[in-house]
Amino acid sequence: MAARWRRILIIFVAAQVLFVVNTFEEEDVPEEWILLHVVQGQIGAGNYSYLRLNHEGKIVLQMRSLKGDADLYVSDTTLHPSFDEYELQSVTCGQDVVHVPAHFRRPVGIGIYGHPSHLESEFEMKVYYDRTVVQYPFGEASYNPEEMEANQKYSQSTEDESQDEESVFWTILIGILKLILEILF
Repeated sequence: MAARWRRILIIFVAAQVLFVVNTFEEEDVPEEWILLHVVQGQIGAGNYSYLRLNHEGKIVLQMRSLKGDADLYVSDTTLHPSFDEYELQSVTCGQDVVHVPAHFRRPVGIGIYGHPSHLESEFEMKVYYDRTVVQYPFGEASYNPEEMEANQKYSQSTEDESQDEESVFWTILIGILKLILEILF
C-alpha cells in the first residue's frame, strides 16, 4: 500500500515539475514585435553559418540552441561577422537575443558560430520587426552615446542576473529529478 502511495506522490511531483518547466520555456514576446522569419539550422563545432538581413527598421534576432551551443554575431560593416569582427553579439549558453538598431546599414551580416564544446549545434532563430516607438522628449538630437552605453551595461547586468537565476533553477530541477529516479530505481 505504501509503495502505491509513493508512486502516486512521485507521479504528482513529476507532473508539477514538468508544468513549471513548460511555463519557463514559453516565450514572452511583446505585442509590438511582428514575426518575420523562423530559421532553423545545424552548425559544426568551430564553424560559421552566415545569413543576410535586408529588412529595414528595428529588428530583434532571438536564437535558441536546440542542441549544443550556437552563438550569434551581427555586423553592418561585414557580411561575415565573427568573434573577432562584429558590432553586436550574444554568446550565452541559453537563448541569444540581439537588437539590431534601425540605423544599421543594410544588408546586415549575421554570423552563427558553433561552439567547439559540442560536435554539432542545432539552432532556431526567430526574426522580429520591433514596432515600438521611442519617444525622444527633446528630439533625436539629444542622443548621448555615453548614456546609451551606460544603459546597455545596466541592461546586460540585468540579463546576467536573470541567466544566473535560471541556471540555479535548472540545477535544482535536475537535482530533484535525479533524486526521484534514485527512489524509483
